[in-house]
Parts: sequence; structure tokens; C-alpha cells
Amino acid sequence: MMLYRLLFAAVFRRLDPERAHRLGFGAIRAAAAVPGGARALRSYCGPRDPALFVKALGLDFPGPFGLAAGFDKNAVGIDGLAALGFAFVEVGTVTARPQPGNPPPRLFRLPRDRALVNRMGFNNDGAQAVAARLTRWRERQRRRGLTPGAGSPIVGINLGKTKAAAETEAIADYETSARLLAPLADYLVVNVSSPNTPGLRDLQAVSVLRPLLLAVREAADRAAGRHVPLLVKIAPDLADQDIDAVADLAAEIGLDGIVATNTTIRRDGLVTAPERVEALGPGGLSGPVLRDRALDVLRRLRVRVGDELAIIGVGGITTAEDAAERLAAGATLLQGYTGFIYEGPFWARRIHRELSRRSRPAPGAGSRELDGPGRRKENVSR
Repeated sequence: MMLYRLLFAAVFRRLDPERAHRLGFGAIRAAAAVPGGARALRSYCGPRDPALFVKALGLDFPGPFGLAAGFDKNAVGIDGLAALGFAFVEVGTVTARPQPGNPPPRLFRLPRDRALVNRMGFNNDGAQAVAARLTRWRERQRRRGLTPGAGSPIVGINLGKTKAAAETEAIADYETSARLLAPLADYLVVNVSSPNTPGLRDLQAVSVLRPLLLAVREAADRAAGRHVPLLVKIAPDLADQDIDAVADLAAEIGLDGIVATNTTIRRDGLVTAPERVEALGPGGLSGPVLRDRALDVLRRLRVRVGDELAIIGVGGITTAEDAAERLAAGATLLQGYTGFIYEGPFWARRIHRELSRRSRPAPGAGSRELDGPGRRKENVSR
């Protein structure tokens, strides 16, 4: 970790953030492409403690902590990312049509806050290209006799709206992506909460969200010939009554879960000078500054939906303490992204190892394990 921080300060911090991302991701992919490289990394980094196993969304996760959407937009580095210790990888955001995203510069670091501001704008190769790539990847996994959660990484796919699609075309746009990608997904996420696509967050209104989710569910299940777990990703900037409304809708229509939360458009609570932040312009803010609000939203959702729905807690998770707090608040699974940039390639390994240590009892205290939607239960030996 210290070596990475020195490398970050000496090299990566001096590079344009998007270029640094390409270089770092390229190194991860290259390491996994070396014969035996992914296997060696996975044996060192992967979660192996049975106390960390999570059964959710009809899948067996080797641990609770995965990589959020945004890092691997085009499904080009799943093996390398999973080998670094992430229990699952969410690719995307993928849109029905390929699009370049917003003009650069569009990714910015706030090192004093260990935060990021991005206005990438769903830059990706489009659903058809990503589907072709995932088809080839799935075929390689099948030839090796690997299945999701048992040797093969669990892969979620995050779906967004094409920028050029009008709001009246949104449902058809998401349906196109769902038809192409659902057969290749272990689960799907409908992203209606990025601040970087004009009008996208308006789709969080329940009157608009209901027909959208129902249409995506029907398209996904029909294309895949099975039930594809479907979740919706919401913003931390929603008012509490709107969070309740989304939770009620999710329960009513039988959604499988909620991802809470996306990045925020707020800028309060930062150490970085306000004039510096303002100069960066618009975009979604992520990092530790988001932790408290994301935790509040998680707690509110868990109370509202009970134990019926999975909740993926994301936003501001940097340390194992953050992860444990989110699990104790009712998260089924966890995701991170910004911490990966600041903490280095073995970040997921450290979080899982520390969660494993925390799951072990102090001498004479009995055994303790993760249970249900990420909460803990005590099994005291007598």
C-alpha cells in the first residue's frame, strides 16, 4: 500500500486522470493475460473465507465486496479485475448505441478529499459490441468448465440511456440494451441516477420509473429465457420521500434489489478549496465525502423494504470499517470504485481480509459469521 501511494504521488497524480486510468487498467489486463497470471493473482487476492460467502440474487458470491460500474465500461478486463479480489464485477454503464461521452477533460481528482469528480457521459462501445465481447468471454469460461461464483467471476451489467434518445424513447432504448445483454448477465442494473446524461435523473420519478422497469424486466427475461435479477440504481440526492417511493415501487413490482447510491451533485463537506472545486465544473462527486449520505439512504431503504430485497451499498466505502458499517446497516453486498484509484490494486484484498478477521471471534467469545443481507448473527458456543 505504501509503495502504491508513493507511485501515485510520483507518477499517477501528475498524469491526466483519464490517461492514468487507461494505463493502470492496461497493466491489470496485461497481468491477467500472462499464462497463469490471473490464477496466481486470484489465489493471492481472492476472498476464500466461508464466513464471507453471500447468497443473493440467486447467486453464490465468494465475498461481499465488488467493483462498481464505471471502471470497466466495455467488459474488456473482467478476469484481471476479479483476480484482484473483487467478489463480482459490474460492467458498464452500457447504452443501446455507442457514444463517445462528454468532451474531455471529464475526470478530475480531489486528492485532499480522496475524491473524484466525473462527467464522463456514459462513454462506451454500445450494447451490441459489449454483447459480442461478453459472448466470447462466456464461451471461454464454459470451455474451461467454470460457472459464475465457482471459478468464473460474477458479472453484473449496468444499463443507461443513450444521450441521443429522447425521454419518450427511453423505454425502447433500455429495452434494446436489455435484449442484447440480459442473456449474458448474472444480474442487470437500470441506471437512472447518473448526473451526466441530461434528463436521466428525471426517470427516477415513480410514474416514469414503473413502466421503464416493467418493460426492462419483460425484455430481459424473454431474451434470456430465465429470470434475470434486476436492480435499480438511485442517486443520493433524492429527497427521503422519493427514496421511500422508489423502495415501495421496487417491492411492489418484485424487483430483485436496489443499488444505493450513485455519485452526488452536491459539493458540501469538501476540504478542497471551493474555488478549485467550482473551476472543475459539473459532474458527479464520489469518495469518502459521500459516505454519510449513502449510509443514511441504505438504512432508510432497509427499514422500508425489510429483508425481501437485496441492497448493494456503494458510495464512500474506502476502508474495511466503512464496509463493516455498511453491512451492519443492512447491505447485502458492497461496491467501490474511487477507493480503487487512491488505495491501489490490492484494495479489495485488504477489505475482504479485514472483514474476515472481524468475522472471527475474540478468544472465548464464540463464533460469528455474516448472515442474510449482510448482517451478522452470533453463534455463541456454550
